[in-house]
Amino acid sequence: MNETSPIDHERLLVERVRDWEPQYNPETKLLRVPFSSPGYHTTLKDVDYVHGTYINLIYALALLDTELPEYEQRAFDIIETIIALQDTDRSRSTFGIWPWFYEEPLEQMSPPDWNWADFCGKQLLLAEVRHGARLGEPLRSKVKLAISCACDAIIKRDVGPSYTNIAIMGAFVTLVAGEHYGIGAYAEYGLKRLAKFYDFTLELQAFQEYNSPTYAVVSIVELSRIRALAASERAKRMSDELLDLAWEMTAEHFHPVTGQWAGPHSRGYRTLLGGETKSFLHVATGGRIGLPPAEKLHYSAEWYRGGIACPQRFLERFTARRKVSLRRQYVRDSGRGLEKWATTYMTPQYAIGTFRKEILWNQCRVLVGYFDNSGSPTYVHLRFLHDGYDFSSAVFESVQAGPDILFGIRFITDGGDTHPSLDKTNGSIRASDLRLRLEIGGCLDRVSAASSESGATIAIDGLPIELRTLFASLRWGGDVRLKPAWRVLRESDTLGVDYVLYEGEKQTFDLRAIESGALLFALSVGKPVPEYSVETDEERGFAAAVRKEDGSQHLEMKTRPTEVL
Repeated sequence: MNETSPIDHERLLVERVRDWEPQYNPETKLLRVPFSSPGYHTTLKDVDYVHGTYINLIYALALLDTELPEYEQRAFDIIETIIALQDTDRSRSTFGIWPWFYEEPLEQMSPPDWNWADFCGKQLLLAEVRHGARLGEPLRSKVKLAISCACDAIIKRDVGPSYTNIAIMGAFVTLVAGEHYGIGAYAEYGLKRLAKFYDFTLELQAFQEYNSPTYAVVSIVELSRIRALAASERAKRMSDELLDLAWEMTAEHFHPVTGQWAGPHSRGYRTLLGGETKSFLHVATGGRIGLPPAEKLHYSAEWYRGGIACPQRFLERFTARRKVSLRRQYVRDSGRGLEKWATTYMTPQYAIGTFRKEILWNQCRVLVGYFDNSGSPTYVHLRFLHDGYDFSSAVFESVQAGPDILFGIRFITDGGDTHPSLDKTNGSIRASDLRLRLEIGGCLDRVSAASSESGATIAIDGLPIELRTLFASLRWGGDVRLKPAWRVLRESDTLGVDYVLYEGEKQTFDLRAIESGALLFALSVGKPVPEYSVETDEERGFAAAVRKEDGSQHLEMKTRPTEVL
């Protein structure tokens, strides 16, 4: 598909359904897909294929949306099978939700995912709204009961406006279900939930799930559905304003030369854009985002009849090669005295962004850059690894001035290990490897990296990046002895510029016993790192770095761990 081709949604939907055909399992009457997991919720291991609940409801709706009679019974069979997996026992905490997989009951999940009331509920609701008359009895009654249970679960959980995509999705399910079935309590709750999210988000003019390539797409899809399907004019108006905000955030972070979504990203599952996200932008901009010649369009059935379109006034930003600095506040919690800021610096050749303060869990891109490498994208992504997996109790703090980034790493004692809340450390971990990694990926041609005692130097297609240690205080107490050293490690498809804190026999690291545990670094793109002065205050437990030449960058960090961020 070239840039000027019209988007033929009907043809693309049928093609997507036919692509799924080899994955349909007639024995289970479900779609079978390759197993994947973020590392939590599911306990399944050593499994190649699964029958996912949410993907099967997407598939069933797509089958019905084609309007092809040969797919109708298959869609009904899938819906019937998935509905049976919902917990309808009101005495249980999992009431109203579904397991992720047909193979894994809710009782086996660790823990179950309450978002599945929203995700699965919305697909059943769309099937009812679009095709209810085709479902027939008793299936239609079962669908209504399943939607009602999902609505009750959503209302009971009552997710707040900071959980962006679920706040929107739950509002859609309850509002539209209430309007469609004439259940005032659902419609009233959904409208109030959307209004609460609207007020919360418009106050800062930013989504709290800030600049997430994954969830910005979800938010746009769900807000577009509210605008298209809600009867409430107030809901439509709020959705329009929120969509403008979402599209502006998306457009201002798109880097045309690399074809990437500039950071930082509050949440994401990969560092380079996947084919589906690029295809979403292509479809939503009417082909303005040209896909690379070697890539096919990855059409999602979730976009069908969704009314998804980028407003005309934002389209130019997707193609303009520009130099720009963005700084946005996306969290203001006066109760906790917490503010969160994001900075993005973009040139035609590269884009690099940072958060002012954030944890380093695997979905968060706290420092991420995209570079044009002779027409292919190369990325850099800062991570803190505990035995090879991102450590959620490591905290990143930074001050960015254009291509110069002053940043530090410290720790918290009431955080998680692989996830911020699902596997709390209770202040202590067992580890055989701890390291800070500046991961380099994407196109590795014309990329070089070398380490030294003081840091590392990197070159991407001739563009230099310098990384320097400014301060390292690592007195962990007890028998722990750390001897940090820089090292460059080549893996199968990435290059790791690592600051290795520990590697050896597995031992206990008690975060609460840290006497002084903080690291300060400087990174500069396109030029040497500026000179910084560093001061420490042992009594107050602080370390500070200041840019010498003009004091334009100043970062003060606690050297002793805090309980929370």
